[in-house]
Amino acid sequence: MPTAPDSPEPVRPAKRGGRMADGAAVDEVPVWLELNHQPAVTWMCTPDKLEELALGWLAGEGYVVAVDDVRLRPCATDLGFWAEIDPDRVAAVNASGRRQVLASGCGAVGIWLSDESLNPLPPGSHPGALASPTIPAADQLRLRFKELFALGERYKDTGGIHAAALTDGDTLLTHAEDIGRHNAVDKVIGAALLTRRPVEGLGLLVTGRISAELAAKAARARLGWVATPSVPSTLAVEIARRAGMILIGRAVSGTPHIHCAE
Repeated sequence: MPTAPDSPEPVRPAKRGGRMADGAAVDEVPVWLELNHQPAVTWMCTPDKLEELALGWLAGEGYVVAVDDVRLRPCATDLGFWAEIDPDRVAAVNASGRRQVLASGCGAVGIWLSDESLNPLPPGSHPGALASPTIPAADQLRLRFKELFALGERYKDTGGIHAAALTDGDTLLTHAEDIGRHNAVDKVIGAALLTRRPVEGLGLLVTGRISAELAAKAARARLGWVATPSVPSTLAVEIARRAGMILIGRAVSGTPHIHCAE
C-alpha cells in the first residue's frame, strides 16, 4: 500500500461516506450432491446444517419421504454428499413430466417444478389432500415470528440472511438460517426428518416471500400451512390451492392475508 512522504503510517483509502466493514459479509460456498452416482445439484449456501440441507432437498424434490429412504454419505475431502436411493423411486421422479427452470427466489439455479399440473403431490394424491389444516391466530403468528427473528444470529451480524422454522403453532420445532430462502426451508425439513419427527400438517415460517418453488417443497413435505411477513406469488397460491395447503401473507400484521383452497 503506498505511503505518504516521510510518514511511517500507510495512507488508508477514503471511506467515501461509509465505514470499513471487512467482516460484514455472509458466508456463501458451493456444496454438491450426487444421486446414484450422477450429479444432481450444487447449492450456493451457508455452510452449516449441510446434512439437513441435502435430506430436505431430496424430500422437497420428491425423492424421499423419510430418512430411511436414502443412504447419505459426506465427502471427506470436499463439501459434498453421495446419496443412494431406490432406482425405481428416482425413475418415478424423473418421469413425472417436470422440466428444469430458473427459480425466482434463487437466481440462476436449476430446480425441478412441474409446469403441467402445478400439483407437487405424489401420484395418486388429489387436491385437498391436506384439507383443513389448523392455523394459529394472528397474535400467535406474531409471537412465533418474534421468536424466529430473535434466533437470527447471522442476521444480527450481517443483515444478509434468510430464516425458516417448522412450528406446531405453539413452539418452534426446527430453525435454520441460510443465504438462500429455499436452502433454509430444506434445512428445517431435513432436520425434522433426521430426528424422525413427523412433519405432515405442521406450519412453516419463512422470512422471505413465498415463491412457487418454496410452496412446492412445502406441499411435497405435506405441511399444513406456510406463513411470511411478505406475500406469496400467484403460482405459489395456485400450487397451495391444488395441494390443499394454506398460505399466510403479511403474517406479522394485525390482519394476515389468508390464501386457502376453495
